[in-house]
Amino acid sequence: MLSTAVAARHLRLAGARAASKLQPRAPLLSHTAVAFATPTVRNAFRSLPRATFASVASADKKAFTADQYPYLKRDQSFKKLTDGDLDYFKSVVGLSGVSQDEEDLEVFNIDWMQKYRGQSKLVLKPSTTEQVSKILKYCNDNKLAVVPQGGNTGLVGGGVPVFDEIIISTANMSSVRSFDPVSGALVCDAGCILEVLDNYLAEQGYIMPLDLGAKGSCHIGGNVATNAGGLRLLRYGSLHGTVLGLEVVMPDGTILDNLSTLRKDNTGYDLKQLFIGSEGTLGIITGVSILAPKRSKAVNVALLGVSSFDQVQAAFKRSKDELSEILSAFEFFDRASIDLVKQHLVAGKNDPLESPHPFYVLIETSGSNKDHDDEKLNSYLEGLLTDDIVQDGVVAQDTTQFKNLWAIREGIPEACSKTGSVYKYDLSIPVPVFYQMVEDMRARLEKEGVLGEDKNVRSVVGFGHIGDGNLHLNIAAKSYSDEVANIIEPYVFEWTAKHAGSISSEHGLGLFKAPHVHYSKSPSMLALMRRIKDMLDPNGIMNPYKYLPTE
Repeated sequence: MLSTAVAARHLRLAGARAASKLQPRAPLLSHTAVAFATPTVRNAFRSLPRATFASVASADKKAFTADQYPYLKRDQSFKKLTDGDLDYFKSVVGLSGVSQDEEDLEVFNIDWMQKYRGQSKLVLKPSTTEQVSKILKYCNDNKLAVVPQGGNTGLVGGGVPVFDEIIISTANMSSVRSFDPVSGALVCDAGCILEVLDNYLAEQGYIMPLDLGAKGSCHIGGNVATNAGGLRLLRYGSLHGTVLGLEVVMPDGTILDNLSTLRKDNTGYDLKQLFIGSEGTLGIITGVSILAPKRSKAVNVALLGVSSFDQVQAAFKRSKDELSEILSAFEFFDRASIDLVKQHLVAGKNDPLESPHPFYVLIETSGSNKDHDDEKLNSYLEGLLTDDIVQDGVVAQDTTQFKNLWAIREGIPEACSKTGSVYKYDLSIPVPVFYQMVEDMRARLEKEGVLGEDKNVRSVVGFGHIGDGNLHLNIAAKSYSDEVANIIEPYVFEWTAKHAGSISSEHGLGLFKAPHVHYSKSPSMLALMRRIKDMLDPNGIMNPYKYLPTE
């Protein structure tokens, strides 16, 4: 039982629950004193639908990507669209599968951050793999460049055109093909929305092995093509492990049927791995087979306040020792992050903790036995408090509080975007120097005189997945400027390389990071990547100008 002195430290733990096994523990401060935010939509993307993109874009025309990056030149070997091409595409997908409407095109041409704007004159919306095959064969034969696009929620410009590439959207490919309730193998079209799949699996007692803030808009095919990570990677691993098989249409129209539902298949090269993280540069993913885990019956979420990043690390190390098999997420964010969330009311104006803290940790556990999980979490949290690793905390008592705590963490990107413009960096960094990146960047911007309330840069925030060493460095500014960009880059990439990190943890390379990939890949690795690209896509029609440095 906790001593009165320890209990007075005000850590509001799950021990106050009514579960019989926990009754003997000293009840800590009641949750009734905590002012939680009103329920909010977890997914920032759903609050900004495609129609909104169009209205924003039309009100303030963003400069074309080609004008922003003058070093990019259209490949003159690519054919320009003709009426004959349009007639063929209409014969394949029908009138409803072809769009040349200016407002519709603007939506598909602009990424959700309003940072990149292409000049495509045509969007194709096939509904079957066979239609995709016919489209790509025709485009390859006629050297028409294409850009595959899913939910258009990417952050590096990988899913929108640079010039006049034809956009091939998977939006009309959204069927679940099969699900095996014994093995948990789900087979579906690439255009299925992640949240829709997760809801479908929930009815079967299963869960998708990945969870993203963009889950209400992103497509599973795009998730696989970018090797998306997200909030569940700590528990279930990356898509390189959970994807069982893929159906891919190659640039020449060949359909690579590798939709295996087997967990073990040791017969030759594991070809699906080539396309996981290939960002539409080698082919178009049209079908996905993925292993879905069982949905946990008992889920707990705790938000903790700590005074230093060393304490964040200590809490993480102890979580692996004491929570191990039930630990499903270990997220962190700094004070600057929660200040922005509160300022822009993304998740309500109230702080669930009684006083501000320099750092916050959000822990999620998920298991099959509530009493067992509660006891383990209680023991863990009480130990953190006793050893002065944690200064304050709160545990969600119901679904609403569960969602509200997650809304704080997932609301950070939206809060940053409401500042004006955001420089986003998704980095893999060794945990011991994880937050040093944020501190060094903040100091650099202050030294250069661009950070402050009356300056262009308003805030530098750090948050992310401690469990897999993924830092999200967001620099919120009033507007994009060359001055700020030149202060940040290439410094951020040089710093990351110096500390043996990766310049892209889960967002991919796209257009943004292609020129900087040499900070994370050796010349020999880049040469091999280019040889693979040239072999599978000899005409270079698949998502050109991205992924690899321009020669």
